[in-house]
Amino acid sequence: MADYQQLTHEFPPVFDKNSRILILGTFPSVKSREQHFYYGHSQNRFWKVLAAITNEPLPTTVSEKKQFLLTWHIAVWDVIQSCEIIGSSDSSIRNVIPADIPNLLAQTSITAIFGNGSKACELFEKYTAPTLLQFPELNKILKLPSTSPANASWSLDRLTTYWQEKLIPYLAI
Repeated sequence: MADYQQLTHEFPPVFDKNSRILILGTFPSVKSREQHFYYGHSQNRFWKVLAAITNEPLPTTVSEKKQFLLTWHIAVWDVIQSCEIIGSSDSSIRNVIPADIPNLLAQTSITAIFGNGSKACELFEKYTAPTLLQFPELNKILKLPSTSPANASWSLDRLTTYWQEKLIPYLAI
């Protein structure tokens, strides 16, 4: 069995003042930590889902992914700033220090927060929602099914359809 590692999130959120939605994960996977960017596992469907929703080409480089998010006014970050974790296992997360999401919200035009999977939502509700007193309209997170390859019960088409229904009202499409 692998051992716990105490890790700190090592790359910044992607956002600007025009960001309208925030999509939160839990903590970067091993592959994302290696690539120093979000949703780096080749089997994670995050980028495929967003490209399909926006009818854009699939971004492949970190630069393309950042530009894609900013063009569509999507901010991306994780709920956790540091924690103990085994590999990429969200279920192993313990000793959480949350990310400073209130500071990010103060710099943006965000009107909705989405969680990429149940664990992101659970962690948001436990650690972040109580810190959002100055943003009472944003202390709720809207749960999206995880784009992780571990969520095999959701096909790419099913994920895309569900995400599209939830995100479209907030995107400039």
